[in-house]
Amino acid sequence: MSTTLGRLNKVLRFSTVDGPGNRFVIFVQGCNFNCVNCHNPYTIADCNHCGLCVDPCPEDALTIEPGPTVVVDRVACTSCDVCIEVCPFDSTPLAYAASVADVIEQIRETAKFISGITVSGGEATLQPEFIFDLFSAVKTDPDLAHLTTLVDTNGSAPSELWDRLSPVMDGAMVDLKALDGTVHIQLTGASNEPVLESIRHLALISRLSEVRLLIMPGYNDDDASIEDTVSWLRSVDPNMRIVVIGFRNHGVRPGVEYLEEADQETTERVGELIRAAGFQDVVVV
Repeated sequence: MSTTLGRLNKVLRFSTVDGPGNRFVIFVQGCNFNCVNCHNPYTIADCNHCGLCVDPCPEDALTIEPGPTVVVDRVACTSCDVCIEVCPFDSTPLAYAASVADVIEQIRETAKFISGITVSGGEATLQPEFIFDLFSAVKTDPDLAHLTTLVDTNGSAPSELWDRLSPVMDGAMVDLKALDGTVHIQLTGASNEPVLESIRHLALISRLSEVRLLIMPGYNDDDASIEDTVSWLRSVDPNMRIVVIGFRNHGVRPGVEYLEEADQETTERVGELIRAAGFQDVVVV
């Protein structure tokens, strides 16, 4: 069994919102986008061991040792999230290293009750060797081989990485924050050129599970933007699955509460525009 280590934020043994069916989800630590609408900004950066979270911890589960290094008492920790709330660096001291073998044993305990495994983040593809070795272990294990293997991604990975993962990855769920390059930079701090290329390439190699459109009022929800996006997606694959997700303020980082939420009327309108363009597999969340 591989001893490759992943830098993880947390694991969910059961989830119905991270891909089809009931899934075992691994959230990795670290992301190369800085989305203004991020609902889990504590997964963006690695802990810099500044120690600002130590004193506020109500359970005294954190200490700072020479190095400096923030050390977590996993027994005392109640996952109250106070350390996350006080961290000014989009990180958490609770991230941890886990080997592929460790994660496989956890998956084995739930294998009879799940349909697959999703690696999410943060940005999963920043840890490609961990994903490859984990999915390889799943596909070669007689007790786990029936499980589907998916990556939830911002689409920033190069085509060579998708080619590397394709033999052991059943599909990728790609977030497309905006087709317009300027708007994408406003929302994520990064170019969307790699994202568009990822969508094209994944469709070409039959590994595009779905494209997720996050609808942000005032940024990408006008009819012209939606029609341009739908036209581009249709040029890639008119049969792809598209998931329309309305932005919600709940859980976003402090300071961006001004962002407008997408109401049901808006997301349904977007869904209808996509269906009118000929797409059959459209889900509005």
